[in-house]
Amino acid sequence: MDKKKYFLQVFRKAEKKYGKYEKRLAGEGWGADWKTLISTIMSAQSRDDTTIRIAEDLFRKYENLKKLAEAKYSNVLKIFRSLNYNRTKAKNVISAANFILSEFNGEIPDSIDELVRIPGVGRKTANLVITECHGKDGITVDTHVHRIANVLELVKTKNPTETEFALMKIVPKSYWSKINRIFVLWGKDVPGKDKGKLLKRLNV
Repeated sequence: MDKKKYFLQVFRKAEKKYGKYEKRLAGEGWGADWKTLISTIMSAQSRDDTTIRIAEDLFRKYENLKKLAEAKYSNVLKIFRSLNYNRTKAKNVISAANFILSEFNGEIPDSIDELVRIPGVGRKTANLVITECHGKDGITVDTHVHRIANVLELVKTKNPTETEFALMKIVPKSYWSKINRIFVLWGKDVPGKDKGKLLKRLNV
């Protein structure tokens, strides 16, 4: 199988179906790079709608990185009470704010290597930030992207990092930053590991 050709064939159909969806994902539409990064840290293993609502509450109380860096853990935890892994995330967002201020003078870096130094930031968040905030090429792999790429047999990988690097080998660079949104919307629409159901939803 020519995986590059197969990816393009499937992705174009997925983009045709889901490209016009207006649903907002957790890392989109914040208007400030630091908010994009913090909300993405918050989004792991949590629903987008829940993350967005809680992030809005957080940013209403802490209007900038300095205020968030000075926040009391107990106060952030109170805002995060209905967020999965709330204790770890409350600790991470305060630490991240402090780290960005001390190491990067309050600016959000545009390289993966520097971003993953920030507390709570892994490759998924780092890729989302470089694509969403800096317009760079990156493949953001969450559970949906990892699952769909494997179910479609585009890759045969054990974790999201392996999936990211495997997709880099078969996906044209101009498509890298488009994968996450389309595959996430598709993945939310069709759960599970049934290849037939996934493709049927696209009328492939």
